[in-house]
Amino acid sequence: MKCPIGRYIVTTIHDVENFLALHRIAMVGVSRNPKDFSRLLFREMCDRGYDMVPINLGADEIDERECFHSLQAVKEPVEGVLVMTPFHATLQVVQDCAAAGVRKVWIYRAGGKGAVSPEAIAFCKGNGIRVVDGHCPFMFFPETKFVHRVHGLLQKITRRYPAAA
Repeated sequence: MKCPIGRYIVTTIHDVENFLALHRIAMVGVSRNPKDFSRLLFREMCDRGYDMVPINLGADEIDERECFHSLQAVKEPVEGVLVMTPFHATLQVVQDCAAAGVRKVWIYRAGGKGAVSPEAIAFCKGNGIRVVDGHCPFMFFPETKFVHRVHGLLQKITRRYPAAA
């Protein structure tokens, strides 16, 4: 992917591992619909021991956790943010991350555009925010389901899987 500032943005496996080593992560854009993919990922991360903080403008609670309407409303700081918003909202989310002092961001994508926005990625790079540009966290979990392992394999075959640092 080429960002507007003319450099290629490459997520490394080191970036992925650093993000997944965090403990307290906000998920911006987690759905109110319990069957939505973002909710499946949210629950999986909770089950794997992450202290997940849901952020959704239209919810007060997600999976029995207090849901915040913005990153600035979160009472205790988070170490990272997983962005699950439509791509046109992502720039504002990463600007909120910078304002909140969050320096590690994962901008989700499994297919299509996902949350990835070239402007948001350029903003992250220009403001010292480590960013995982696209990809689905499920692909990187140990002992993940078969479909996610196949997704990771396809990413490797097509050379879209994060490279070694």
